[in-house]
Amino acid sequence: MVFVTDIDNVTASESPVIIDYESFSALTAPRAHQLLRLARLLSTERSHTTLTRPLVADLLSHAIQIEEFLDAYGARNNRQWSRFRSLTATIKLFADISYKLLHIQHSLPSYQLPAIQRNFTEVTSQTLAFTYEILVRASVRILTKAAHLNLPTPTDDLNKENYREPLPPGRLPRDRAMRQVSSTAETVIHVATAYLNLASESQLLHIVEWVKPSQYPSCFPDPLSEDKLRHLQLRFHSLQALYDTHIAETEVESLDTDLLVLRGYISIVFHLLEIATQLIHHYERHLNAKTGDASLRRNPVVSTRALLAMLMNYAIAYAGKYLSDGRCLCHALLKRYAEVGKVEVPVPSYRGFHVRPATLIAKIAQHYGSAITMELDEQCYDASSPMDIFRANERINARKRRWLALQIGNLWLPTIEPSDHQIRATVLNVVLRLAEQGKIIIYQQPLQLSEDFTREGIFLEKITTEIARLMATGQIDIKTDMNITFTGDKRVLSDLELLANCGYGEDKFGNNITLPRELAYLRR
Repeated sequence: MVFVTDIDNVTASESPVIIDYESFSALTAPRAHQLLRLARLLSTERSHTTLTRPLVADLLSHAIQIEEFLDAYGARNNRQWSRFRSLTATIKLFADISYKLLHIQHSLPSYQLPAIQRNFTEVTSQTLAFTYEILVRASVRILTKAAHLNLPTPTDDLNKENYREPLPPGRLPRDRAMRQVSSTAETVIHVATAYLNLASESQLLHIVEWVKPSQYPSCFPDPLSEDKLRHLQLRFHSLQALYDTHIAETEVESLDTDLLVLRGYISIVFHLLEIATQLIHHYERHLNAKTGDASLRRNPVVSTRALLAMLMNYAIAYAGKYLSDGRCLCHALLKRYAEVGKVEVPVPSYRGFHVRPATLIAKIAQHYGSAITMELDEQCYDASSPMDIFRANERINARKRRWLALQIGNLWLPTIEPSDHQIRATVLNVVLRLAEQGKIIIYQQPLQLSEDFTREGIFLEKITTEIARLMATGQIDIKTDMNITFTGDKRVLSDLELLANCGYGEDKFGNNITLPRELAYLRR
């Protein structure tokens, strides 16, 4: 059986009947009655402590129903009713935000998050007081607008006691058996890694660190937009679900209190992103000069300056702070749960460990915060330091020079004192011969040889010195089969091996190539 409502009939009709204002007011009045009663209660109560979850939930529920009803009848595009519809949407949005703020307020102790510089609990209370003022203002205006639309003003007061929220201390005993989940440690590593990857995608949450309040409007739509924040919000929600499925209520969680803190970081960032997304939605639809409705901007319930201050200084700023703190915790967890291993990979084919490969290796190590060692010829280097990695080139180039001397030594060279012309000809001959054998790569044609040569040393030394100079100036390079060994967290080694397999982000001529999707965080 299919149930069809009157609204369904209206929206499904190919040519809807135009309803007169008097009939529509009569149709709306009983549906809007409870919302207007709640608005009357808010308009007469001037203390934000009145705001409780039962009250906000009731307000949100009725605002949603009225907004859907008004949209079904085209109120958004009607001059007489669009303002009433806009005020309903404002009440809905700020009731929803208030509920999330109340949720944060009540849940924060269970998150067990370390204190941050500015008291977050206090700032959350101040923000809740601000949203309450907006709801009061919107309530006063919607009552006034309702009177203009011939909607009867409710005279029956609501019982405030129905919206009290007494919460005596205490909890039920925890007497259920812990869940048995296999490979929980692997999941911890997976969740911590996913958090770090999300953190690298969320640099826009640190925007308040370098943008002045007067510049806030210039941040939209780039780098900030509803679309970008909603994407991050959904990603953190998925991360929260991953944690709850594989880690929550397990023995590992009960033994490691840091895991509950990680869950707290994921949750607080998620809820702050929810609030930020809703605030930026209101800004883009109601206040932004480029995208907002001009008729609604004339007399807004909340000013652009006040809304952007709440968005930037509360939702985004604290999401960024907690995101950074959670990143540090993930580094610690990865070290604790990491499985140490080794991987052997080739040295970069183009000029060894120059800036790009050294930087990418260090960024991978820094991303995970794990101690990774790079080893070459029994010499160890810190893989998180590009400068330390650069030092490996000294050994690589020394081995190349020894190999070069050996190759040239196997060639027939005249014993007489050669002229500069003979040295140049011999250098070109040796380079071309080794290139034909696939032992040397030529990066520049024609080769820029020295104008004159020292008279000291034998012919072999002069040839070797000149070819070494061509290497040092980047005109040629010697192909090698040298390998290096990375030691540390297997999760990090997996990314390092992937980087090596794609040429450390370069082809054999040093041109940048696209990194695989798994290493997308290196591009940020």
